[in-house]
Amino acid sequence: MRISSYERLDTEDPSETSTITGSIRSNSSITKPPTYYGEGSFDAPSSDSEEEDGLLEKDGPSSPGIAESGNFSTRLGPNPTQKRASNLRFLVTTLVILVSLSGIIGIIAAHTYVGTVYHVPGNRKITMEHIFNGTFGAESSSISWVAEAGDGVFSLSTEDGYIKLVDLKTNTTSNLVKMADIRDERGQPLEHWGSWKPSADMKYILVQADRKKQWRWSSFGNYYIHSISTGSTHPIIPPTDPPTTSYATWSPTGDSLAYVNNNDLYILTSPLASTAPIRVTTSGNASLFHGVPDWVYEEEVFSADYALWWSPDSQKVAFLRFDETAVDEFSFPIYNPTDENDAVIPYTSEVTMKYPKPGYNNPLVSVHVFDLGSYLDSDAAVVTGFPAADDTLELNWDGRHPVENSIITEVAWVDDNQLLLKEVNRNADSGSVVFFDLSISDKSRSHGTVVRKLGKQGEQGDDGWIDSEQNIFPIPKSAKMSELPTAYLDIVPTPEGYNHIALFSPANTSTPHFLTSGEWEVSSGIKGVDAEQGIVYFEAANPSSIERHLFSVPIPSVMFAEVEAPTQLTQTVLGERAYYQTSFSPQAGFYLLSYLGPNIPWQKVIQAGNPDFNYVLTTNDELSNRSSEYEMPTVLYSTIESDGFELNVREIRPPRMDDSGRTKYAVLFYVYGGPFSQFVHMRYQRDWADYLACGMQYIIVTVDGRGTGFKGRKLRNTVKSNLGYFETIDQINAARIWAAKDYVDPKRIGIWGWSYGGFMSSKVAEADAGIHSLAMAVAPVTSWRLYDSIYTERYMNLPDLNPGGYINASISNVTGFHHIEYLLAHGSGDDNVHYANSAHLLDMFTKAQVRNFRFRMFTDSDHSISRRGANREVFEYMLGFLEEKWGKGGRRRSW
Repeated sequence: MRISSYERLDTEDPSETSTITGSIRSNSSITKPPTYYGEGSFDAPSSDSEEEDGLLEKDGPSSPGIAESGNFSTRLGPNPTQKRASNLRFLVTTLVILVSLSGIIGIIAAHTYVGTVYHVPGNRKITMEHIFNGTFGAESSSISWVAEAGDGVFSLSTEDGYIKLVDLKTNTTSNLVKMADIRDERGQPLEHWGSWKPSADMKYILVQADRKKQWRWSSFGNYYIHSISTGSTHPIIPPTDPPTTSYATWSPTGDSLAYVNNNDLYILTSPLASTAPIRVTTSGNASLFHGVPDWVYEEEVFSADYALWWSPDSQKVAFLRFDETAVDEFSFPIYNPTDENDAVIPYTSEVTMKYPKPGYNNPLVSVHVFDLGSYLDSDAAVVTGFPAADDTLELNWDGRHPVENSIITEVAWVDDNQLLLKEVNRNADSGSVVFFDLSISDKSRSHGTVVRKLGKQGEQGDDGWIDSEQNIFPIPKSAKMSELPTAYLDIVPTPEGYNHIALFSPANTSTPHFLTSGEWEVSSGIKGVDAEQGIVYFEAANPSSIERHLFSVPIPSVMFAEVEAPTQLTQTVLGERAYYQTSFSPQAGFYLLSYLGPNIPWQKVIQAGNPDFNYVLTTNDELSNRSSEYEMPTVLYSTIESDGFELNVREIRPPRMDDSGRTKYAVLFYVYGGPFSQFVHMRYQRDWADYLACGMQYIIVTVDGRGTGFKGRKLRNTVKSNLGYFETIDQINAARIWAAKDYVDPKRIGIWGWSYGGFMSSKVAEADAGIHSLAMAVAPVTSWRLYDSIYTERYMNLPDLNPGGYINASISNVTGFHHIEYLLAHGSGDDNVHYANSAHLLDMFTKAQVRNFRFRMFTDSDHSISRRGANREVFEYMLGFLEEKWGKGGRRRSW
């Protein structure tokens, strides 16, 4: 197969900077679009051209320079001691003349300048220290609702060492337990708490101690049960160092407990120390998991550390079994396991993990249900594999994908005996919702029925992908809903391609009854259901896709009754936009309302239907006062059009920016761009972009291109099977638009990003369109064959079925890197986007003799690059690179 190369095409008229769309050539040998972008080289007149613009500042030196040395205070220039006395007299005379002339020019300019100047609060300068020491960090609190204590009750850990319960209904606070009273088997207070949770009857507390982090969500710990009434504490199994229990949870009723130790599932039917556990599985090992996910399911499917679910009546436990035996291992070295940067470690150690890559073996997943009630009634004995075969079911259904091509994305109980699961194929374009009725007494209960079809031939009905979300929400029984059989809510795309709330009743129905609709999207899943009032609460990207507001909608008491329009519950001043987030109490009687921007965040608790209730949690008054002392950038929101698609844009401008065209500013695009992501939003944030705008006088622009979220499936679906192609066109088109603006220096346009954003900035460099002079990539994917299977195949299919797409979606031709200043940084201990991605790109640079780049490996850092002070350093490293290549500040014409 011939691999198409990137081409750098010349335009006849380089001044045509307002062109948005580029020509796309077909390539008959590869069915995917060819790998070049736009109409070719962009060569607008340079604002640092002395002949053209007469600007006063010049570009900084080229490589090598201060970024490599790490000395950001270095200044280049002649030694003043070499000047002679005669030169000094001449200099003084010249300065007098210049000062006189500048006064005259200033008087004239003051009366003739008509550009817009933006005045902003405060005049204290922002430094990098302010960005990293939390000066502008907003205080926020989360509420841990304690469903077991009743609706409207949440817990607090106080400075005096107590866990307290706050009851909003009675406006009272009570002590639940003194933390120092929870002691280990040696009588010492427990250390390194990871989490705690009360039993359903509020008589016991389950505590995770000695927490050892594993992956993003998972950890190990020694778990203890504490009796609130007696004050006694005991471990559920003898503690170990390191701990081996990866998950434990109470049953929703009573005081049974499920836990996973050494990858086997156990049940305790009583919290008493004398209770012997029921060992549900016996085959757990390093490659066989029961009730907890393996790495790829934890990272890409559930975003959680568990894969077991109690039935509402606590009589059954559904769980997944993951067989990683055939999954290939990936290893990376640990050079320094200590926290000391100066430590010398003669021999490296290794982290080895099962990490499936595109086209390789995935974990094989099966779905099981342990019938605890039946087991206890039968007094069955444990046998090899699972105890009492009749009491542990393996679920199956007609039309299931072959297990090698199957991804289980959701398991949910809708009542005590009815269970739903979702399955999709590896390409995420075909799937099913399967219904099980486990109340049936014979063995047929383990055989499910497909009740909903997903994908191109199902609910999505297009060429996009099926999102991996867990949004099924069973509707509790109540007097208000008495006419409705077993029912649940789910988020389903409408025929127009927007995600909305659908009601399914009975649970085995195939027809959705949409409660919401329109050209906007539900963004949160179901936030809460008040069953007594028959009300659903949800967040939506409405009235604009960059906002978030809270809405409610009634649940019809009869299927297919007329649906009422949603009610917006978060109100704003006319003309203002806002971003809210909520956390509802279990019965939706109360909710924590968090205003997240664009202004200073605040939080308060609201009682549904009671406007007089007001429980203020955080105000951030200190942050508001502090922020008013400092200069702030001006933030503008807009949209642009790229190839007929409307894209959201955020532009961060320097304080008091001169947009008359007299001053030319550098523009740095900040990109992420991953599928269903959103970086253009109304949330409050003061981060590195603020320093670049205020301290460096740069303009920072973010464009959410094709593939990003909350504007409908039409915008998202275009990237299916071809990640990075159309998104790169969008970034280049946006850069062209900004290059044409009077206040932009078209020779100082760059782009940077982290993770998927690093991939995007590298794709822009590869595209070689001649617009960007600089690109920076942190922890980028450089070949999708090096990333994990579930994420990649969801958007790209398997490599053998989409070879051209994988070529286009990777950095395949590094010719363009000869023509751009490029910075690359990666952590050597990255377990997500492996360092192998950057190593691969460096090899390509070696072959192509690309030398005008900077590279920094951050030893042992994971994807966050935070090991041993690395996080601040990666930003300082990029800052030094920017200052060297572009200098600081706008460049003014010498009018």
